Amino acid sequence: MIKAGATILCAAHGLTFSQRTADTAQEGLPSTILAMSTATNASAVPGRSTRLPRSARRMQLLDAASEIFVERGYHAAGMDEIAVHAGVSKPVLYQHFPSKLDLYIAVVDSHAEKLVSDVNTALRTSTDNRKRVRAAVEAFFDFIDQDNSGYRLIFSSDASDPAVIRRVEGATEACVDAVYGLVMHDSGLDPYRSRMLASGLVGASQVNARYWLEAKRPVDKQTAVDTTVALLWGGLSHFPRQAVPQNDAAAADETDNAPARDDSA
Repeated sequence: MIKAGATILCAAHGLTFSQRTADTAQEGLPSTILAMSTATNASAVPGRSTRLPRSARRMQLLDAASEIFVERGYHAAGMDEIAVHAGVSKPVLYQHFPSKLDLYIAVVDSHAEKLVSDVNTALRTSTDNRKRVRAAVEAFFDFIDQDNSGYRLIFSSDASDPAVIRRVEGATEACVDAVYGLVMHDSGLDPYRSRMLASGLVGASQVNARYWLEAKRPVDKQTAVDTTVALLWGGLSHFPRQAVPQNDAAAADETDNAPARDDSA
């Protein structure tokens, strides 16, 4: 800019201005002024976003995509729209996610991982089984209440791709696995009945929490949680810790009823 201005001024007065003179003039400027000029020129480039670490950029893109997918649905959302919403160029978006499906799966995964983590954390808050049940139920209600985007993407998605369905089913199974381990350990039931109980707890929690939200919260959240816990605990409480399997109990009864052995013979 200095070079061009000086050249025009000298030409207007019939003077010459050498390249060396221009370079010397620029070198004489304070470094702070040159830095400010460079920063101003860089920020003036349209479409250029702030450089972020790759992990931070990925999270930014996931957040932006989550908002667009919830608002528009999977099929109506476009990569152009997501890139604009994230404030990046389309090539930058494709550097992180090769396709819209890959991006959608990553978004679903991020919300599903949070749900599974919340349930696992809830189950570790106490060693009292009733408190554990309540904490697990509350984790589902909190997720649906606080992460509305995650709820809609996991439980109300319009994407029917098998890869998406597997992710959603995987999140539910991971929650069942977490509950199953505790049920089996504390009840002494066989693996099949333990998993049935775990599936029932997770399923009832999901269904009730979804109903509560879609019905526009007809009661406060704590009342909804208490109602669900009462339903679940009414069944789970009938399985005492380390219950004796039926086959073992029958064998024990036969032993008790057997005639006493006569050792005098």
